[in-house]
Amino acid sequence: MISRERLMNGWLFSAAYRDGMERSTDNSVFSPVSLPHNPVDVPLSYFDEGCYQSVSCYRRVLPARETAPGGTLVLRFEGVMAVARAWLDGELLGEHKGGYTPFEFDVTGKLAADRPRILTVAADATERPDVPPFGGQIDYLTYAGIYREVYLDEYAPLSVKNVRLWSPDALAPSPDLEAEVFACNGTGKDAPAILTLSLCTLDGKTLSEQAFAVTIPAGGSAVQVPLRAALKNVGPVALWSPESPSLYRVSVSISGSANSADTMLDTFETRFGFRTSQFTSDGFFLNGQPLKIRGLNRHQAWPYVGYAMPERAHIKDVDILKDELRVNLVRTSHYPQLIQFLDRCDERGLMVFEEIPGWQHIGPAEWKDIAVKNVEEMITRDWNHPSIIIWGVRINESADDDEFYTRTNETARRLDPSRQTGGVRYIDNSHLLEDVYTMNDFVHSGGETALRDQRDVTGLDKFVPYLVTEYNGHMYPTKKTDCEERQNEHVLRHLRVQNASYADKHISGAIGWCAFDYNTHSDFGSGDRICHHGVMDIFRLPKFASWVYGSQVDPETAVVLKPVTHWARGERSIGGVFPLVVLTNCDEISLRFGDYEPIVIKDKEPTLSHLPYPPFVVDFRHVSLEKIGAWGMRWEDLTLTGYVQGREVAVCRMPKNPLPSRLSVRVDDSALRAGEKDATRVVVSVLDQYGNALPFADTVATVTLTGPARVQGPSTLVLRGGSTAFWIESNGKPGTIRFAVSADRLDSRTIELPVL
Repeated sequence: MISRERLMNGWLFSAAYRDGMERSTDNSVFSPVSLPHNPVDVPLSYFDEGCYQSVSCYRRVLPARETAPGGTLVLRFEGVMAVARAWLDGELLGEHKGGYTPFEFDVTGKLAADRPRILTVAADATERPDVPPFGGQIDYLTYAGIYREVYLDEYAPLSVKNVRLWSPDALAPSPDLEAEVFACNGTGKDAPAILTLSLCTLDGKTLSEQAFAVTIPAGGSAVQVPLRAALKNVGPVALWSPESPSLYRVSVSISGSANSADTMLDTFETRFGFRTSQFTSDGFFLNGQPLKIRGLNRHQAWPYVGYAMPERAHIKDVDILKDELRVNLVRTSHYPQLIQFLDRCDERGLMVFEEIPGWQHIGPAEWKDIAVKNVEEMITRDWNHPSIIIWGVRINESADDDEFYTRTNETARRLDPSRQTGGVRYIDNSHLLEDVYTMNDFVHSGGETALRDQRDVTGLDKFVPYLVTEYNGHMYPTKKTDCEERQNEHVLRHLRVQNASYADKHISGAIGWCAFDYNTHSDFGSGDRICHHGVMDIFRLPKFASWVYGSQVDPETAVVLKPVTHWARGERSIGGVFPLVVLTNCDEISLRFGDYEPIVIKDKEPTLSHLPYPPFVVDFRHVSLEKIGAWGMRWEDLTLTGYVQGREVAVCRMPKNPLPSRLSVRVDDSALRAGEKDATRVVVSVLDQYGNALPFADTVATVTLTGPARVQGPSTLVLRGGSTAFWIESNGKPGTIRFAVSADRLDSRTIELPVL
């Protein structure tokens, strides 16, 4: 590629496409917008999901642009929901079916220098049964619009369109790096060329480089010629892992040979990580070492704007998963997600299970053809991400279809033999056509069985590579505002399943359903168009169960001390707070009630002993009724202290008489980026005198804002469970955003946020 222009600004939008709009110059029904764009902002809850299911229209002027003879101009769309048709000056460029994978149109010669051209895009967000994931019911919303990036890419006459990288011996002292280079030749004749492959550190130090003489057959931009190149013995490299996600930069350039008239250089750059990953019947191994997968599923949706969130918010999700939830894998349920999300997973060391779009339903032949194409589009887009350890090539929770899934597996293995395939199902005795039996195991409903023996699931008489891809979720939906007893059971269910996963070496790991609450169709959820299945709410704010995952981290990295209680004598049935689960990675804890002597507890819960850091469960084995007091007696403050190797490392205090003491307003970022739409989250909490969010303070707060931005959603907030969040969305113009948050009985907060 010679150049890439981001086409994020300067668009016009009409909520309804009508035949002939692509040939009209009338802009009277259009309004200016920028990308990513959501045609309809939806309410948080209780709305008709049909409100966005229409065909909308986008329009943009493309300036005149010429290329070198034989060069190529390509329009690339990263994601349009769900069927896109595009025209240039009324001439149809093409159509793409599917809202989660990229597509391109060759516009070479169509942007000649005489005048600008008009690009028109019709975005069909109706749930067409001929396009995955539609045709049945689906437990998530797909939203609408051009919600990912659009680019205008220029390529030289001899060009590199894509590169697949792998290391056949990544664990060797000096491994090899192999490349499959997909080149195009627009010169009109077979062309001798020089292909140069280089491996560099991220700061630009060249570790290995080699030039290869190749011949690229004529064929034009539509024909990608596969070429092979390799760097042998590149020297010692650092391996990519969750603890140390080492990345390198790989550059592949191509130009005419020294005696050729065409010497224009075309370059493809990407990042790469050296690592091995293998699912076996004895568990999962990364870089030759056993690693238990502890993960959560994630939807790429937010309140009000759906999918149309700038990349900063996707990046923040990775940081939440890594730094707050402390998981080592995320599953992109149930579709490929934003490239920048995967880039951040590479950077932070978060492994990824990526899968094709779908939910239970399998359509007819044309539908299946699109799904197979989705496999190809997903893999060729993402095959160089070291974070991705498995391809999901089966429609989530679908029935067996051997002919169809033979095709999807063959496609994946042909395109990328370096990764294993999985296929998420929820039926027993399913045909294993993939490399890994990936199963949604919802057996745990509060009883003794947390996960089944895999042989009872597969129906096989031997162990096979096996991964649990969902559990809990709809089995026990829990809101942040639910009573303490329900939230306590929610915590225990996540603990029990993770404990069972760690106890069985034949299970590679378990991926909980799910990280964040999400909007859904009326067929699912709590009737309010929300599935309250997350360990965090839809605003990415924690429920107690989030600390099940967050506590499974070495205390050298972060100390976690979280009691599963609101600390009120009358919140639970019959009264009291016991048994009290304390989620922590401390060695021991002490509890102090008012002025009584502390009670030291060293024994962690024995029924959860397989976890890296089991919780403490405090009950009347540890605490006497005389000390805590019976019903009707005086209630006291709690001081909970955590110790590691005898050293005090954390203290949690909870008051006997919590009162609203402070309005906390916290912004995720210190500045926003000018030039394009950007967004950051603002978390608002009502805190008690010890800094805890008041769990039942349904306080109303008001946001006022000036500057080059808006509040996504309403400016009047309800702090459910003592906290909520909103996103500030900038419009790309530089300046200063000044906003204030106010609530009754509390001092207001005013914050300035620069857009640079």
